[in-house]
Amino acid sequence: MQRLRDGFRHTGRADAVEERDPAAQDVVALRAEIDQLRRVLAGRTVVDQACGMVMVLAPCRRGPARSLLVDVARQCNAQLPDVAAAVVAAWEGEPLSRLMRRALRHALRRLYAEDRGCDAPTAG
Repeated sequence: MQRLRDGFRHTGRADAVEERDPAAQDVVALRAEIDQLRRVLAGRTVVDQACGMVMVLAPCRRGPARSLLVDVARQCNAQLPDVAAAVVAAWEGEPLSRLMRRALRHALRRLYAEDRGCDAPTAG
């Protein structure tokens, strides 16, 4: 008997059958794909929520809000869903890290500077 990742002991016969059975291999592959899609969907949900928060607070449209979050993620060397989750958690009272606060402050300054530049009357 051998111990697998799930912590249960198996005889190994089921594993051997699974290796020979294409349908069982398909089931394993589909389960892995479903898990991956669930993680992506969860990340997208939190990114959308954080974008909405930035849109309300900045105020700006969705594109600049998402760009701001992407910029913060780059500055912090973090994934976008992680930054979004931190922003949402900050809204709920969790403190942002010093690095993330600094990156967010710089990104907001750039956003406001771009906004002022676009609204400035053209000379001519």
